Amino acid sequence: MDKSISRVISEFAVNLKYNDLPKEVIHEVKRYLYDSIGCAFGAHNTADVNIIRDIYKQMGGTKEATVFAFGDRMPAVNAALINSLMIRSLDFNDIYWKQDPSHPSDLIAAALAAGELVNANMKEVITAIVLGYEFEQRLCEFAVPGIRERKWHHASLTQFVSPIVAGKILGLTIDQMVNAIGINGTHNFTIGSPTAGKLTMMKNIVDPMAVQSGVFAALMAKKGCTGSETIFEGKEGFMDCFLGWSEKDQIVNPVQMAGKVGITSWSWDKDKLIKNLGEDYKILSCSMKAFPTEALTHTHITAALKLVIENDIKWDQIDSVTITTITKAYDILFDPHKYHPESRETADHSLPYCIAATIVDKKITTRSFSPEKLKDTRIWETINKIKGEASPEFDKLFPAKQPSKVVIKTMNGNIFSEYLEFPKGDPREPMTIEDLENKFNALSSPLLSSSMQKEIAQIIFNCEDLSARKFMSALVIKPKSKAKKKNVIKKVANARKQKGIPRKARR
Repeated sequence: MDKSISRVISEFAVNLKYNDLPKEVIHEVKRYLYDSIGCAFGAHNTADVNIIRDIYKQMGGTKEATVFAFGDRMPAVNAALINSLMIRSLDFNDIYWKQDPSHPSDLIAAALAAGELVNANMKEVITAIVLGYEFEQRLCEFAVPGIRERKWHHASLTQFVSPIVAGKILGLTIDQMVNAIGINGTHNFTIGSPTAGKLTMMKNIVDPMAVQSGVFAALMAKKGCTGSETIFEGKEGFMDCFLGWSEKDQIVNPVQMAGKVGITSWSWDKDKLIKNLGEDYKILSCSMKAFPTEALTHTHITAALKLVIENDIKWDQIDSVTITTITKAYDILFDPHKYHPESRETADHSLPYCIAATIVDKKITTRSFSPEKLKDTRIWETINKIKGEASPEFDKLFPAKQPSKVVIKTMNGNIFSEYLEFPKGDPREPMTIEDLENKFNALSSPLLSSSMQKEIAQIIFNCEDLSARKFMSALVIKPKSKAKKKNVIKKVANARKQKGIPRKARR
C-alpha cells in the first residue's frame, strides 16, 4: 500500500463534514442517541456504574464533562468511561455482528465528552458518531474469521475507533489522528474471558475502558505524542500478531488454526475496512435490541415468545424445550455456567435462563435479571428442561441471517415449533419510533415524568443547533420542584401528627 491503513482512515475521518452526511444518516444517529440515552437512564442504579462513579467523585478533578442523569462534572476522560458504561451496563444497547460482534453506541460517550471539553456543537458530535459506527462496524468484518473466534474480545476493535471519534471533535490533523490510533492501539487488547463462562461486571466494563483510553489517546496526540503508524499492518502489529498476514510481503497469508468452533483459515479482508469510504454509511446496517440480553439470544427469545403467547403455553406444562442455533451461540450461551447463573451479567448471556424466564413470564425486561428473579423457583424448574444443539447448516447462514429453531414439547405430548431468521431490531425488521418510545419510557420512568420524557425526545431529535454542553445539561435529572418538596414535608408532618407527636416536637 502507498499509505498505511491508519492514514487512509485518518484522511477520511479528518475530511468528513456534517454537510457530507445524507439526511437519513443524520436521522439514524439521532435514533441511536435516543436508544442509547434511554439505556443510560435505565442503568443509573446498576452496581458497576455506581462503583466507578463513586471512585471518580472521590478523585475529583477539572469539571470538563457531564455524567448522564446524575449531572456530576468531572474530567472528560472519566466522564467518557462512566457514560459509556451507562449505555452498556444493561446489555440493551445496539449490536452489530458480522465476523465479530460489537456495540458501536459505546463510542457515543467519547464524542459527547470531547464535545463538552472543547464546546463543540452537536453537528460536530453527530459527525464523530457517524465515524464511530463506520469504523467499528468495518472492523467487525476485517478479521476472517473474527477475533472473537480467535478468543479475543471486541474491545480490541474499539481501541482503534475511540481515538478517531474523540480526535474528530478535538480537531486533530491527519498526522495527529494517525498517532492517536497508534497510541490507543497498543494497549487495549482484551482477551475473551469477560464474556466466557461465569461472567462478571467486566463483561460490561472492558469496552467502555477502551473508549475512555481513546479520549486520552486523542488528547495525547493533540499535544504531540506519537504512536505507530503501521499499528495494523506493520511488524508485530494487529494483523501480524493475530495471524493470517505476511508482514514482510504485506499480503494476506491465510493459516489453518483451531478456534472456538474448530479449524478455520485465518486471514484479513482489507477492503472491508477501507474500501469505498463515504459511498454508503454502516450505521444504516446496525441493529437495535428489543431485549436486554446478549445479541444471539434475540431470535430465540422472539421465537419462544411467539410460541408461548400464541399457544397459551404455561411454564408448568413444559416437558422439554430444544433450541437449535449456530455453533458460536451454542458455545457462548450454553456452557455449564449458563445453567447456574448467579449474576445479572451471566444470566443475560445464558440462553437457558433467558428462555426459561420468557416461558415463565411471557416477556423479557430488565427486571428479568433482578436478584428476586434469579431466585424464582419457576425459572429453575424450567431451566433444566431446556437444551441446545449446534447446527452446521445454520452456521452457513450466519451472519447474513441469525437462524433459530425452537421446539417446545408439552407434558400432554403436543409439539410446537417455530423457525425465525432474524429478530426485531434487525435492519430488515427495524424498531419503529413507537418501539423506541416504549423502550426509552420504560427505561427512564424511574427518573423522568412523562412530560420530561417527551421533552428529552424532542431535544434529541432536534439537537443540531445545540452545543454539546447544552445538550448534556438537558440530560441531567433536575431536583424535585419546591411544590413536590412541600408535599413531601406535608406528608411527613401528617404522619407524625397521626402518631401523636406534638407540633413543637414535629418542628
